[in-house]
Order: sequence, then structure tokens, then C-alpha cells
Amino acid sequence: MSYVDGFVAAVPTENKAQYIEYAEMSAEMFKEFGALKVVETWGSDVPDGEITSFPMAVKAESNETVVFSWIIWPSKAIRDTGWQKMMQDSRMHPENCPMPFDGKRLIYGGFDLILDK
Repeated sequence: MSYVDGFVAAVPTENKAQYIEYAEMSAEMFKEFGALKVVETWGSDVPDGEITSFPMAVKAESNETVVFSWIIWPSKAIRDTGWQKMMQDSRMHPENCPMPFDGKRLIYGGFDLILDK
């Protein structure tokens, strides 16, 4: 059964073009290392909440847009190996590929796929 990595981040709105470039490069690498699919979305209707919300979770500021992304892998084992290769690859080193957002406010996690219709 497939395995999914999910991500939520706040990206400075003015960095949208840089984010897309970063996402395209990362997606190519994820697929090179075994991912089946990479999806990146740019928030257009992401309301603030009273108790919790995407913007609150990543401490989004008024000049930032929330992005929601996921990667589908064939299995957790392939995902673990893929991530290891990704982090060792010089293309991902900060000096070669700086993140166009504050990575300290990135929320991520791995999930077992339980429904896919």
C-alpha cells in the first residue's frame, strides 16, 4: 500500500516564483528517488481559525501564503530510502538550493494511505 508525506508551510507571497522553481526541482528529485507523485498547492481560500487553522499552525504572517503539499510513495521503505538519498544529494544542500520560506515553521508528517478513490 502507498505511503504519503504531507507538508504545510507559510511562504512569503512575493517568493511564489522562487517557491515554484524550488518545488519543481524538488519534485524531479523525489521522483528520481522513487516517489510516484508530487503535488504542490498555493493557498487561495485558507481562512484564519478561532482555535486552529492552517495559517495558525504555521504562524503565517499577513505577507505570506499557506502552501499544502504531498508526496505519494509506493511504500514507507521506499520513502525512507528516497529521503535519505535526497538529504545526501548536493542539489539539496542549502547553498545550492535555498528554501524560499522559513523551514522552521514547516509542518510535515508521514501517513499510511487508508483510502484512495
